[in-house]
Amino acid sequence: MAIRDDFEVAAGQVRTEVQRFALGLLVIAAFGAMLIGKADTVLVEQARVLALDMASPALEAIARPVAAANRTIADLKEFASLREENARLREENARLLSWQTAARRLENENNRLRDLSQFREGPEASFITARIVGDSVSAYVRGALLNVGRKGGVSSGQAVVTSEGLAGRVAEVGENSARVLFVTDVNSRLPVLVERTRERAILVGDNSSQLRLTLLQGVAGVQRGDRIVTSGHGGSFPVGIPVGEVVQTGEGHVRVRPFADFSRLEFVRVVDYGVTGLVSGPPAPPTPVGQSAGQRSR
Repeated sequence: MAIRDDFEVAAGQVRTEVQRFALGLLVIAAFGAMLIGKADTVLVEQARVLALDMASPALEAIARPVAAANRTIADLKEFASLREENARLREENARLLSWQTAARRLENENNRLRDLSQFREGPEASFITARIVGDSVSAYVRGALLNVGRKGGVSSGQAVVTSEGLAGRVAEVGENSARVLFVTDVNSRLPVLVERTRERAILVGDNSSQLRLTLLQGVAGVQRGDRIVTSGHGGSFPVGIPVGEVVQTGEGHVRVRPFADFSRLEFVRVVDYGVTGLVSGPPAPPTPVGQSAGQRSR
């Protein structure tokens, strides 16, 4: 017992002396490491590489289960999203089937009413595909320049459409070019209908990305999401060309977002709903084709 007590006393004294000089020893060790690093960089680099070689297997062993856990979590999330998407697609499919049934019923009813009234379609639209070669977009003008003109059969007042809907009308025509006035231009006035209520209105551009709808009988019946189509009044365009969608309603004003994306226009169709000598084609709104500029549709 006495020997053990003496040993503990001696160990305590050594620990006290080490703690007293610990800071100095650490400073000396750091200074020595710096000297070694300056004196022999190759040795330090080899020691670092050796440490990395020894640590990399351990790090890799730790990383494997972590990566497996991450993959499992990602698979579970993807599975949950697939279930949600599947449920959404089932619901959308059921809704589309109901719309298909309603569309077929309305088509049959429409055909019977046409037969009873001896309804006859108007002349088919004729069109030509053109490329936009210049933009006239500024604070005061919203338009574009086309690479077809009078020689291609284009004339003033013809509709300019995209696959989404009406973009504007031909304002000026040269021999080989034409200027388009977009529906967003402040000088654009377009007679339209609210498709759901059949209420007549005037669609006015104000050089912004949206249009202003001026109703002839007030704005109480207009709702967000209502589609706006041409009314056929004025004789320029037929009834039913899609123009835009109501996105904002308020006290005395209605804002409409045009269907045409004017920031990405490249090809458009110049459509004539009378007989102007253009190539015969389907009625509006036609779908754009990827022909070269100025080529006629066949």
